[in-house]
Amino acid sequence: MSTENEGTAVPPAPSAPPVPVASPAASPQAAAADGGAPTTPLPTTPPGAPEQGVAPGAHAPGGPSDGPQGPGPAPDGSWPPPPPATPSYADGGAGAGSGGWGSSYQQPAPKPRNGRGGMVAAVLVAALVAGGLGGGLGYTLAKNNDDTGSTTVSASDSSAAQVKRSPGTIAAVAAKALPSTVTIEAESTSGEGGTGTGFVFDTQGHIVTNNHVVADAVDGGKLTATFPNGKKYDAEVVGHAQGYDVAVIKLKNAPSDLKPLALGDSDKVAVGDETIAIGAPFGLSNTVTTGIISAKNRPVASSDGSATSKASYMSALQTDASINPGNSGGPLLDASGAVIGINSAIQSSSSGGLGGSGQSGSIGLGFAIPINQAKYVAQQLIKTGKPVYAKIGASVSLEEGSDGAKITDTGASGAAAVESGGPADKAGLKPGDVITKLDDSVIDSGPTLIGEIWTHKPGDKVTITYKRGGQEHTVQLTLGSRAGDN
Repeated sequence: MSTENEGTAVPPAPSAPPVPVASPAASPQAAAADGGAPTTPLPTTPPGAPEQGVAPGAHAPGGPSDGPQGPGPAPDGSWPPPPPATPSYADGGAGAGSGGWGSSYQQPAPKPRNGRGGMVAAVLVAALVAGGLGGGLGYTLAKNNDDTGSTTVSASDSSAAQVKRSPGTIAAVAAKALPSTVTIEAESTSGEGGTGTGFVFDTQGHIVTNNHVVADAVDGGKLTATFPNGKKYDAEVVGHAQGYDVAVIKLKNAPSDLKPLALGDSDKVAVGDETIAIGAPFGLSNTVTTGIISAKNRPVASSDGSATSKASYMSALQTDASINPGNSGGPLLDASGAVIGINSAIQSSSSGGLGGSGQSGSIGLGFAIPINQAKYVAQQLIKTGKPVYAKIGASVSLEEGSDGAKITDTGASGAAAVESGGPADKAGLKPGDVITKLDDSVIDSGPTLIGEIWTHKPGDKVTITYKRGGQEHTVQLTLGSRAGDN
């Protein structure tokens, strides 16, 4: 499934996603879509997207496309490939429209005097007298009623102040989590950028967010993080992973009292579980919304929808919690307040959004990167500054269909489709084979296969089910690794 990273449309999801997978982002100060924006809607595959791409193998992976799966030219060597029809990131910026809130009031010019002035004055005097009389009578009647008793009861200030909310309430969870979330503003050297969200990962000042939220600030741009209490810190990018759409930034002169959010176990999440999302939709920082887990393991390829955008792949958690541009990078919490995902993309039904930003809003289809995967990626970025991807060592078609992920005849730049000595080669896979399952997950396309492989770590053993000549075969292989996005 393709989506937009809050703010841009994303390619359609695969027809048969494995079923048991946001950033999404609007900037309060700029109508930027993703580069600085955080969550993204699921956009459709952009025109001109390649029919084939590279699977997480020896060659660079690419973005999914909308056409039916079939043979075609091998993908080029660039990675990631152009964005598929994917959901857009959940971020962007809210622009100011004319005549909207905040427009100045222009007092009308005084009208010329005429012979009616005296009459108007007389009428006004009469009105004032009547008003005074009415006010006096009203006060007298009210006083008399008070003397005979009242049917209303007002809460005392002391009792209102003593209202307590149990730990399990949404209000209590939000009150505890909000101080550990930040609104991120990313600005490129050319002044372009947007707004997204992030959350405290550790006491050293590391903040986890989406790659597309901080992309504008990667090469010499400006990056700031603002806490709900108004304290603002300059920050720098520690590492970013385009394919995973995960990034880690670090606060400069970080405070000593940082409280990291507790991380949950996304593998144990169940459909129907309550969810709480925190972010800055359309620049409205510290916004809390609620919903449920609508689905798990939803195959999503997301991008900002631009011609130069590169796709990210995930086996996402789907939620109906309201997520809009600006939510990208924010935490998706469970009912206990533990982080179970990072809001990254949204599926939108149309373009256009609040404030004339040109971005779509929530229709109840939000997607989050499972925290188990995001945690692993974040730790790698903090440790080495580069992401590490699992791979099978084979190039597959990126066309979306319902038959599986087909290994192409040739790889990127004319290289072999199956890497010599790689995992797929050792397992006996060949060009033309169609992979239909990875462990128990159904594979209906190349993008789905990529998303599933990337939920694993290099060295993991997986079972591959594939078809060759109409016959089904099963084989085990050990996933290899590739460092960096290039």
